[in-house]
Amino acid sequence: MPPRLLLIGGGRMGSALAAGWAEQTLGPSFAVDPARPQLPGLQVVADLADLPRGFIPDCVVLAVKPQMAPDILPRLAPLTQGAVFLSIMAGHSLAGLGRFLGTAAAIVRAMPNTPAAIRRGISVACAGAHVGESQAVLCDALLRAVGDVAWTSHEPDLDAVTAISGGGPAYVFLLAELLEQAGLEQGLSPELARRLARRTLSGAGALLDADPADAADLRRAVTSPKGTTERALAVLMADWPDSVSRAIDAATERSRELGQ
Repeated sequence: MPPRLLLIGGGRMGSALAAGWAEQTLGPSFAVDPARPQLPGLQVVADLADLPRGFIPDCVVLAVKPQMAPDILPRLAPLTQGAVFLSIMAGHSLAGLGRFLGTAAAIVRAMPNTPAAIRRGISVACAGAHVGESQAVLCDALLRAVGDVAWTSHEPDLDAVTAISGGGPAYVFLLAELLEQAGLEQGLSPELARRLARRTLSGAGALLDADPADAADLRRAVTSPKGTTERALAVLMADWPDSVSRAIDAATERSRELGQ
């Protein structure tokens, strides 16, 4: 029987998920979002009170801003008898979600990232103690609709996941910005500098995805001895290893703070 879904929040990530699900077969499914009247494949209502009487979802997907959880989650507690809750809210632990939904609630916590918008995301998920096998399979399918999925049984891993893959697209976009700016500084036209930066990063990412070689081996393959790339890398490697490590440490620590 096709799953019945209830999406809470239709923002950037909620919309990406809805678009991925629209390509699958769903039972009667709804989204709650007062600011977004349409989402693909889902009937949108402005408030939980507007859901049809007797509607019981198989999965409730929590895609609202973390600060909205105290207001919304207690109203969802009556659904804990049959639904699994899939939370993609940063900063809310399984235990914290359980305090709102009830200690017996079936909860899966996941961290996707923004390439989900083009079905190229990656999500890491962690299941709570009360999640059944079929519920975990359903959550896996919902996340897999927008990209790759990995599971961990160690919830603290999600802090590092948040730092690396959750924030990772921003780091890549920053590199695109810097490459484009460097191209301008070297006299390239704005159009060419932008095109070179974007296509170089997207092409290198596609190659990295397709080639099983280690990233270090791919880097060395581009780096001719005594060539231009070797000279550029000598400058970058003076700072990058330590700065990237410190950046991920900082983001991981911030994720821990938000979960307290």
